This record gives sequence, structure tokens and C-alpha cells, in this order.
Amino acid sequence: MSDRSAIEWTDATWNPVRGCVKVSPGCKHCYAETFAERFRGVPRHPFEQGFDLRLVPEKLDVPLRWRSSRRIFVNSMSDLFQEGVPTEYIARVGRVMQAAYWHTYQVLTKRHERMRELLRGELSWMGKLSHVWFGVSVEDRRHGLRRVDALRGTPAAIRFLSIEPLLEDLGPIDLTGIDWVIVGGESGPRARLMREEWVLSIRNRCRDAGVPFFFKQWGGVRKKNAGRRLNGRTYDEFPAALLHASPAAPTGNTRSVPPITFSDQRAS
Repeated sequence: MSDRSAIEWTDATWNPVRGCVKVSPGCKHCYAETFAERFRGVPRHPFEQGFDLRLVPEKLDVPLRWRSSRRIFVNSMSDLFQEGVPTEYIARVGRVMQAAYWHTYQVLTKRHERMRELLRGELSWMGKLSHVWFGVSVEDRRHGLRRVDALRGTPAAIRFLSIEPLLEDLGPIDLTGIDWVIVGGESGPRARLMREEWVLSIRNRCRDAGVPFFFKQWGGVRKKNAGRRLNGRTYDEFPAALLHASPAAPTGNTRSVPPITFSDQRAS
């Protein structure tokens, strides 16, 4: 958890859940698992239990303590919608996002079916939060494209794709209903290849569809050396979104809804 993230497309990370279970080829060389397992068995370390799934309710209030507005990547070290996370706990995470309305939250999952089911049903109020973005990971055609289809049918103010690691040419991907696309290659000693033509194909589809395109990295064994320039430039595009003033902002500059009481709000 950090309020100064090195991830290029966010400002901070918030992990009220830790650990995960692999579900598809994109998980093969999971950076979060590699990091967490280094500390398995270290007493009192946040990852003393390695990458085993663990709820961390003592971290739920962190966004409420960050008074200046941030883009927050929710569960960079986990997946909020994995089956082991109770629906009631997902709701608790959502209530914090609802209460700390001055941030923008980026929720990313590979569990597209559960996210769609909950945001259409029991947790429909979460899908109506204008400052919460919901996205899916996409790594290949077989596993990734069906997530895109599911996301299209998921209630959300902003829907986004994290196409990382990109493992093959995705073909003519349909970006209908998608508001933002991130693309990146795998990094680390076992990084799999990402070809330039695959990235350019997605960038061109974004241009045709009018969808903001963010190129995160080439990746590879030496990530820093490879950089993040594509065709001689960087792509740091974000979707247009309503920004809410933080509680610390002068009253005259406030562009937000009234503060939401964490304990008693039940959006319809």
C-alpha cells in the first residue's frame, strides 16, 4: 500500500485484500505473487502469509485519511472480485470508496462474471458511483476478449481495459462501451515477448473508436532500458472524468457532491 505508486497510470495503491489465485495465462509470472512470497514466514510483515488470500479490514479506512485527491488503484496485490472475498466485504470496500468521494478509484479484475453479476444486482449502487472506474485484465484472445464482452454489460461510470501483459495479437478488438485502454508488456527475468505490431493495432483501434490510449511499458528483462515510448512518443491519455474537490479544498472551489456519511448511506 502506497500513496506514491510507481505504476504509471495511477497515483496510489490501496490493498484491503492481499493475495490471489491464478486463473489464466496472464497470471503466470504475477509480480504481486513474486513480491509477496519473498516475505512468507517473516514475522509481522504484511506478507507474512505470502500470497495466500487475506482480508485486511484494518486498512479499509486508508482513503479516508488521504485528504488530497488521488487516482487509487484498488487491490494492486489482489483481486477484489475473486471468489474467496465475501460479497459483504466487497460492499465494505465500496462504502469506503463512496465515503471518500474526492478520490478516483481504479478497480481491476480477472473475475469479470462475478463483477458483472454483483454490479447488476446486490451491489448495483457501486456501479453508479461516478468516481469509481471498473476494468478487466486482457492478455490474449481466449481469456481476455470474453472479459471485454462482460465488462460492456457491467454498470460503471468508466470502463477500462488493462491489456498487460499483452501475449498475442488481439485482432479487431471491439471497443464499444470502453472508455480507456492501457497496454503494456510483461517484465522480469521470464518476461514473454510483446510485438510492436500488436500494440500498434490496439492503438489504431483506440484512435478509430475515440478511446484514450495509455502505453505503460515495453517490459522485458530490463524494463527501464526498454522504456515506454511507442513510435517515438509516449502515450499518457486518460478518460475525461468529473473531479471532486477534496475536503481540504477551499469551499469556493468545490465541484463535488455533499460529503457521504460512511455509516448510513444506502444508494438506490
